[in-house]
Amino acid sequence: QVQLVESGGGMVQAGGSLRLSCAASVRTFSSYVMGWFRQAPGKEREYVADMSRSGGSTRYADSVKGRFTISRDNAKNTVYLQMNSLKPEDTAVYYCAATPRYVLTTVRDDDYWGQGTQVTVSS
Repeated sequence: QVQLVESGGGMVQAGGSLRLSCAASVRTFSSYVMGWFRQAPGKEREYVADMSRSGGSTRYADSVKGRFTISRDNAKNTVYLQMNSLKPEDTAVYYCAATPRYVLTTVRDDDYWGQGTQVTVSS
């Protein structure tokens, strides 16, 4: 069982930055691919970024590429999402996710999910 707790959300003006954190309660954090998804009001949850178990490989949605950076600290059981140059369209609830599979680019009920943290970007 994996428990995930996100933090770091808030309100920011367009062009600003936020750093999200996700702390995992699990003995073998390094066994999981970690990722971030987001869900805007009235829209489906969408993929943002994911990172391999060792942290050596990352992937991003085109909409955030070059602005967001995912990272992880396996010693602290934590994954981060640094968000720069934020835009109003980045406004959403951001969810941390973990999977024992090799990829984490789609929403699956059998993966592990946090409760979400709200990010609001004003214009």
